[in-house]
Amino acid sequence: MPEGDTVWRAARELHRALAGKVLTRCDIRVPRFATVDFTGDTVQEAVARGKHLLIRGGGEDGWDIHSHLKMEGLWHVYARGEKWRRPAFKARCILETDDAVVVGFELGFLRVISRTEEDDAVGYLGPDLLGPDWDPDEALQRLLGEPERPIGLALLDQRNLAGIGNVYRCELCFLAGVHPLTPTGEVPNLPRMVELSKKLLEANKNRSTRATTGQLRGNNLWVYGRSRRGCLRCGTPVALEQLGDKDTELRELYYCPHCQPRIEVPAPTALP
Repeated sequence: MPEGDTVWRAARELHRALAGKVLTRCDIRVPRFATVDFTGDTVQEAVARGKHLLIRGGGEDGWDIHSHLKMEGLWHVYARGEKWRRPAFKARCILETDDAVVVGFELGFLRVISRTEEDDAVGYLGPDLLGPDWDPDEALQRLLGEPERPIGLALLDQRNLAGIGNVYRCELCFLAGVHPLTPTGEVPNLPRMVELSKKLLEANKNRSTRATTGQLRGNNLWVYGRSRRGCLRCGTPVALEQLGDKDTELRELYYCPHCQPRIEVPAPTALP
């Protein structure tokens, strides 16, 4: 699933293509919104909000095209007449201007909302790691709101801080030397972990190859995807498990048993 840095780059590309431009075509291929047509309206901007992408248009009391890439989705920008790199039947949204064609393919989530509904749509999200609202103190406070929750789940919860996906979840826990099942309230130097999450996304937002090791080729990640290989730091076989709040939300979890030992938190002693 695309993470915050990927969505940030997509929003930047769409903004360059659409901002200030009048739509000459608007084709939304989602049954509920198939009759929506913003042809003739001016697009104001395209912005990322964590893993969500908003295309705003129609003025202050205007509309938003709200999308989430989920697992397979992506946005492409083409010059007029340029051949699409994906089949047309996978297109869910087509927006054209005099000089560009913007296509959303296989978008896992797409809807049209009024500007007044935007806060209801994304207002629940925590501080955006790549947004103007980033607030590390607020993110820390939200994480500590459930101190018993495993850090491996708390980091993925977009209500705490918006933009972290599974890759960053695994890599952050490794870099902090923390087992993903460690209760959030027991994580040593949690503020440093929050700071590091910001640094990682900032470092990767302008490049297509995500790296946490400092290498853009070859071994660019410490543990993620390395279950058949060893930890880059110590060579220990990387463990692969499944972790999620529900069975339907299980995600692959990679960690190094040596560099990230699980620390058992003693149960509270009963009073006599």
